Amino acid sequence: MARRAFPSRSRIRYGFDNLMAHGTPVLIGWLSLVCLAIVLPASVALVWADREAPRTASGRVAAVWVSVGRTLRLGGEVGPPLYVLMSVLLALVALLFVSALVSLITTGLNERLMALRLGRSVVLEKRHTVLLGWSDQVFPVLTELVAANANQRRAAVAVLADRDKVEMETEISGHVGGTGNTRVICRSGPTTDPAILARVNPEEARAVLVLPPGGPGGDAQVVKTLLALDAAGRPSGDRVVVAAVRDPRHHLAATLAAGRSGHVLGIDDIVARLLVQTSRQPGLSLVYQELLDFAGDEFYVVPAASLTGRTFGEALGAFATSSVVGLVRADGGHALNPPPGARIGEGDRLVVITEDDDTAVPAGTALPVDEEAIVTARPRTPATERLLLLGWNRRAPLIIEQLEQYVRAGSTLDVVALGGTATAHAVRATAAGPGRLRVGFHSGDITEQRTLARLDVPSYDSVMVIGDESPPVDEDTETDDRTLVTLLHLRAIEEAGGRELSVVTELTDDRNRLLAPVRKGADFIVSGRLISLLMTQISENRHLAGLFDELFTAEGSEIHLKPACDYVLSGRDVTFATVVEAARRRGECAIGYRLRAGASTGPAYGVRVNPDKRGAVRFGAGDCVIVVAEG
Repeated sequence: MARRAFPSRSRIRYGFDNLMAHGTPVLIGWLSLVCLAIVLPASVALVWADREAPRTASGRVAAVWVSVGRTLRLGGEVGPPLYVLMSVLLALVALLFVSALVSLITTGLNERLMALRLGRSVVLEKRHTVLLGWSDQVFPVLTELVAANANQRRAAVAVLADRDKVEMETEISGHVGGTGNTRVICRSGPTTDPAILARVNPEEARAVLVLPPGGPGGDAQVVKTLLALDAAGRPSGDRVVVAAVRDPRHHLAATLAAGRSGHVLGIDDIVARLLVQTSRQPGLSLVYQELLDFAGDEFYVVPAASLTGRTFGEALGAFATSSVVGLVRADGGHALNPPPGARIGEGDRLVVITEDDDTAVPAGTALPVDEEAIVTARPRTPATERLLLLGWNRRAPLIIEQLEQYVRAGSTLDVVALGGTATAHAVRATAAGPGRLRVGFHSGDITEQRTLARLDVPSYDSVMVIGDESPPVDEDTETDDRTLVTLLHLRAIEEAGGRELSVVTELTDDRNRLLAPVRKGADFIVSGRLISLLMTQISENRHLAGLFDELFTAEGSEIHLKPACDYVLSGRDVTFATVVEAARRRGECAIGYRLRAGASTGPAYGVRVNPDKRGAVRFGAGDCVIVVAEG
């Protein structure tokens, strides 16, 4: 067999690799030989080229030694052999000491820089906000925290996740941008280790948010993180802990792990409730968007000292630029839309909708109310409804349960999804037993036009499109992608029939909302963003937790869009204070309105929350008043 020939370059590299493998002593020896092989000939050339060099051979040899010694930092001393030997020895000792010192300093700096890069140093901030975990919700939460801290001189948010620190900082910079007065600090490590949690100093934090990671096992990760947070140590102040889980079955475990200072949001429950509420009240998602982010007006809890002893009904008209919606009692209890005759006690506080926590200032004078413009609403008999649910996922049973609590007996719901027998059994199991809602199932792919064509979609009072998790035709297609295709077909049906459909859509990624082929001002429930907004609001004010619990249930008070003609005369200029008074007489809190004429014009799409009560507005057909009311 012929011997394989290797090129010279490969042989040299192979020899160099073998040389490096011999260890440090051999490397030092070879390095010394290479240095001498370069420095010695160069020094000889320099001496022989120097016109002022000694003429004798011994003199030139001494000059060469001086040049070599100075180049290699050996001093280059001349004289008796013992003197030269000792000078070289001292020079070598000095060189060894300096080299070792430089090496130690370099190693220490590298270790420190690596520790900083890995995010292992301890955060020393106090009264900061801590985010535990990493998901797409990090970015809307940080965006809202930056907006909430805009009027704070120094604010800090510490993020702990099992990711590279530099990668986290890069992604945050790309998604959030400038953070203004808020400093964002990233630390790396598992959130389920109490020792690692100490890196973000949770004991000194004013709020801790535990973000639900995506994928299977996310709820278990949240529960373990809450347990680790409890094991990490007791908080030094009035810290609030906010977490979220997806599956309702894990809500109780997470609540127990969060402790008394914790509040756990059930993602699937809240999304299902808001989908149902919005399907029956178009435009409601726009109202919640305005109330939950920090860009405009939102909920605050403010002192009510100036109104002590007065009734809640009187407090409704006491503020010109803030809308009163509830009470927080001195003992910590809360009441959303309490009876108008409820007395405000010592130490009670008001729940208001206002621009900021320092803008809730009583007007001082009576607000203008036009008594002649107030009307008495005629009772309306609720009608049966035909509803359409396109898609099936783990939230679908919750949606059906919620609809049971809202609709009139005799209403129908048709479910269309893939999955055949398995999905049909799931639908029937959910709707089993006597109820006010009759549920039917149709097997079909909601992304196909022929499936929707068989349904007579315009005949339905409301259409809900949810992320279809039944077995897809193409497994590589994302849930939101299928939803967008379904919306394309619904838009074609709208254009063909010349009728506007009442559609509410569930999305998982807020970026896809901009791609949705629907009319402007359409209703979207983006689950990740919605939960992010709720978590941020509660982290900024713990008293809002109970308020949100009531808003998203069928019991108690919630937000409604009701015909404006039930409150004031149409076609007549009235102050919003008049609308507030008309709502008060019905046991409701008016917080804004939606004008039909602006329903397709952004960015508000006709929604006006917390208008100045002294300003005038004229309502017409199709306009609505936004109220907090029961039922």
